[in-house]
Amino acid sequence: MDRAADRSTRLGRLEEDNLPLNEYPRPQFMRPDWLNLNGIWEFGVSPLDQIPEELEGSILVPFSPEAPLSGADRAPGTGEKAWYGRSFTLPEGFFKGRLLLNFGAVDQICQVYVNGHLAGEHSGGYTPFTVDITRFVLKAGKNRLLVSAEDRTELGTGSYGKQSTSPGGIWYTAQSGIWQTVWLESVPEEYIPELRITPDPEEKRVLLEIPDGGGTDYAVFADGKRICTGSFSAEGKAEIGLPDCILWTPENPFLYDILLKRGEDLVKSYFAMRSVRREGNSLLLNGKPIRLSGLLDQGYWPDGLYTAPSDEAMVFDIETAKEMGFNLLRKHVKVEPLRWYYHCDRLGMLVWQDIPNGGDSYSAFWTRDVPLTLGMQLKDRKYGRFGRKYEPGRKRFEEELADIVRTLQACPSVIAWTLFNEGWGQFDTRRLTDRLRELDPTRLIDSASGWHDQGGGDFCSRHIYFQKLKFSLESSRIGAITECGGYGLDLSGKGGSFSYRKARDQAGLEKLLTKLYRGELLPLKSKGLVCCIYTQLSDVEQERNGLLTADRETVKIDVERMRKLNRAWLEDSPQ
Repeated sequence: MDRAADRSTRLGRLEEDNLPLNEYPRPQFMRPDWLNLNGIWEFGVSPLDQIPEELEGSILVPFSPEAPLSGADRAPGTGEKAWYGRSFTLPEGFFKGRLLLNFGAVDQICQVYVNGHLAGEHSGGYTPFTVDITRFVLKAGKNRLLVSAEDRTELGTGSYGKQSTSPGGIWYTAQSGIWQTVWLESVPEEYIPELRITPDPEEKRVLLEIPDGGGTDYAVFADGKRICTGSFSAEGKAEIGLPDCILWTPENPFLYDILLKRGEDLVKSYFAMRSVRREGNSLLLNGKPIRLSGLLDQGYWPDGLYTAPSDEAMVFDIETAKEMGFNLLRKHVKVEPLRWYYHCDRLGMLVWQDIPNGGDSYSAFWTRDVPLTLGMQLKDRKYGRFGRKYEPGRKRFEEELADIVRTLQACPSVIAWTLFNEGWGQFDTRRLTDRLRELDPTRLIDSASGWHDQGGGDFCSRHIYFQKLKFSLESSRIGAITECGGYGLDLSGKGGSFSYRKARDQAGLEKLLTKLYRGELLPLKSKGLVCCIYTQLSDVEQERNGLLTADRETVKIDVERMRKLNRAWLEDSPQ
């Protein structure tokens, strides 16, 4: 199946104005007036202790310097940092009192200079941040913006997911620098800094919270029709009753719009009436049991690497997964731009969100080989075995965990968190599970996906690649096979591919999938298995075990056949 005509994996029409990813980057908290700073920036690389006098190169933001679409001549190496520079002039009438500079994500440690002054800093490569640059900016005339980015992949000080300075097998090209949209907003002196949304469909209400809420009004809309208005309390809280609320499901992903107003500051957001909880070993969505069929989704692209080449490309992945009958994407040790979650919210794709792993090098024998061969579950207080000797790195992981949870709090599609995957950088799992529960009591937690299970969380989570699918039901946790399959069909013609089992052609791949789903997965229904996640959505670099090629030009299987396999698993009775 060829879907190349439906979307472009490259910039396509956006190349003409040189402004990639030009859509508003934060649909969960949107302002009407903004200025996109994506496009061609000056670029250079310097030693860590130097600020270059001149940036002689160029780069296309927001693509990392390692990505082909960036156009950069080189990327920073060990002991170096990247530098970005550009000038901007505020449009007439744009300034309202304060000027906010927003970054979707910068990998990993970032400093922001405006007109020669250090305006702000941020650490963490997966979360957005905002710098108030009001006092450094010329309201009329040209302003100079300079951004530095230092990447510390695999040094134990921050999270890096599946990035590797020595890619191969299941590890991919490391990223650095700016890799999500950069934009400006101007707000009045008194503005709305953030919004927390907690739906409560059982009580037919939604709870809203903002800092310093006095003088803030709201209006809620359903299908474009205003259904209620009100004001926040002085403490910044509002409880909105929705007696006839429409529940959000993958089949009916209904979103309510909400408009907030504080003085001249206007913010548009949305929410969904959706709950998720565990009852014994059942997973309940809006109080009803649901079964999950998912795909592992790495979020890599051959031209943009960590950054999708266009908004349409993100939509293509989600829509194609739905067409194949999957109702879940497990976003694997990466956090996507907020627009990706918005598309999942509006299209009805459930998301199982991994927290990106960190730490330094670990003992492969103890963390990988022992559980694979002997099934032993090691205690994660042995920090050295899991690459977690470095205390500042452990502390930084907890800080990034809180940042990620706060960033995705408003996304109804996200129903579960993976705290640790296959022992990568794992530590203090029971304590951190409790911490994650405090941060977000509204979602479920897969504490240890794959192995080194410490007995906590909501899932008994297993990865099965080289054996027949099997499962033993626990009385107190949900049964989930969170990785399996990984069957490879290499259409690249390059050779040297990695997969867990190879197929010679499409017919061979479909035969393997049919055997997996009908012969091995369906019998586990009666044993109480709730979730199965197949590896994976698309090929990534040397991995050729995707249902799509890496460039998304070809779907390797018959979509209708895959949909029937999923329907048999998801519905009450096999077909």
